[in-house]
Amino acid sequence: MKKSLFVALVVLFTGLTSVAHAQWAVFDGANFSQNILTAGHTLQQIENQITQLQNEATMLENEARNLKGLNLNTLPQILNLLSTTDLLIAQSQGLAFNVSRMNPTFARYYPQSYAAGTSLAQLTADSQTRWTYSRSAVQTAMQLQAQATQNAAADEATLSSLVNQSQSAAGALQASQATNQLLSLIARELMQEQQLRLTQDRAAALAQAYPIAAQTGSLTVRQQFVGTGVQYTPRTVSFYNGN
Repeated sequence: MKKSLFVALVVLFTGLTSVAHAQWAVFDGANFSQNILTAGHTLQQIENQITQLQNEATMLENEARNLKGLNLNTLPQILNLLSTTDLLIAQSQGLAFNVSRMNPTFARYYPQSYAAGTSLAQLTADSQTRWTYSRSAVQTAMQLQAQATQNAAADEATLSSLVNQSQSAAGALQASQATNQLLSLIARELMQEQQLRLTQDRAAALAQAYPIAAQTGSLTVRQQFVGTGVQYTPRTVSFYNGN
């Protein structure tokens, strides 16, 4: 009986040892730690991908904002104001601004000298034409001054709109477009100033040329009156029946 009990204890101990060994084989601490590390790395990679996607989304939003156009176009108004001053110059009467047309006209009505046989009527007509040219030049300059004054109010409103749009620009494209339109406005004002200065200088030049041409006509009249150097011979003139 003692022998049977010993055998049973040996069998029981052997079974318990096998079960314990089986349990330790199922729970592998090293494998468990490696799995935790792998899960942590995977989670970190997922977080990095999420951050990358967020950055890409922000970049796309910025690009969309930078590519958004400006909801304001002042170029037609700027060109319209410039064409108005161009039209005033084109409609101006008198001496033309075109060089090929101006030169022969100036030589005709502002000559260095007149031919000896030029009639008094022709000299008077030329003087009237020169006066008309001077008056037309002054009128054109004054018209451009008046138009520039009217354009100033429109330019002020345009400038205010462009500055507001530039300050509230959502992206680079809007800011660039606002800046370009501001530069266009400045260029138009400079061109208008140049046109005004040209018309004023033209009127001043004709005012200076007028007395010179008038003096040329006066010399011609004087030469016709005095003659070609023949001296005057006095003679007796009878009045009241020879008394």
